[in-house]
Amino acid sequence: MSPSTRIRPANSVAERHDVHLQRLSRRSLLRAAAAAVPAAGVASLGSALLPVSPVRAQQAAPAAPDITTSDLGGLVLLQGAGCNVVAMPGRDGALMIDGGLAANAAALLGAVYGATGNDRIHTLINTHWHAEQTGANVAVGRAGGVIFAHEKTRMYLANATYSAAGRREPLPEAARPKETTRGDGTLEFAGSRIDYGYLPQAHTDGDLYVHFPQANVLHAGGVVSAERWPLLDYRNGAWFGGRVRALEWLAELADADTRVVPAHGRPITGSDIARHRDIYLELFETMIGYMNMGFGPEDVVERNPLAPFEAEFGDPSAFLDGAYRSMLIAYVPD
Repeated sequence: MSPSTRIRPANSVAERHDVHLQRLSRRSLLRAAAAAVPAAGVASLGSALLPVSPVRAQQAAPAAPDITTSDLGGLVLLQGAGCNVVAMPGRDGALMIDGGLAANAAALLGAVYGATGNDRIHTLINTHWHAEQTGANVAVGRAGGVIFAHEKTRMYLANATYSAAGRREPLPEAARPKETTRGDGTLEFAGSRIDYGYLPQAHTDGDLYVHFPQANVLHAGGVVSAERWPLLDYRNGAWFGGRVRALEWLAELADADTRVVPAHGRPITGSDIARHRDIYLELFETMIGYMNMGFGPEDVVERNPLAPFEAEFGDPSAFLDGAYRSMLIAYVPD
């Protein structure tokens, strides 16, 4: 990383974990929820490689993505490349948060250059390792840009991995993060302070948020979902308690007017984050009650405690199934 971009780790992550782990400690929540049990009761890879004619190849070529840009007060939000991307102009190149899908990388980078006035990416931050966030890594890394992420994101990108989306092959060496963190810290870019923080076990097990205090913008990646129920990658370290804990942290970090950028969908506000925290915390306590009653995931889906929010976020069946399975994995009997 060049001298113009400095990263300073913070020492507060362990203390922060202790405080919030106490809030969600297993025994305290099980004791609290035991009294509420009656209320809870009411309530294809490997396809053959065949020659393709030039005509068929032209017909099969994907259409160029429709990438839109929005001003965030010194930052630019780009949508349409596979995930929400935030870019910031810099003297030696642009800063970019997440990189969309690989198929859209060229179009996205062109849009970033047009929006920032830069002709290269100086720093790319991956909020986590999913394909929608890391599609530009190859192009940025091979062009000499700095790729920054949590250490666990680097580990996932260096190995073949299975997720809810299927098997993912490792990225080339040049496309993997070279600068990593294990906790919270500060990055200085183009004269601005940028804070980042680790949100363990919230969406994957390598999620970062990126906070721009001067612009009052918070990029929360896959930990936040604006218009649909979120993916909880419990096969790779995430669990529902981690998501609740992450929303508690983000609600403390953001004020009511903070513009919060999720991985997908429209930006929301700090007030929305506080509301989401309350929804998920109530669901967490309800699920503890279900566990005490011996329910399985299919019972939780049938009860559908999220029915009041279907009109806003859609059918919650897949989310409820994954969230409850993640809790069954996390809570191993003594």
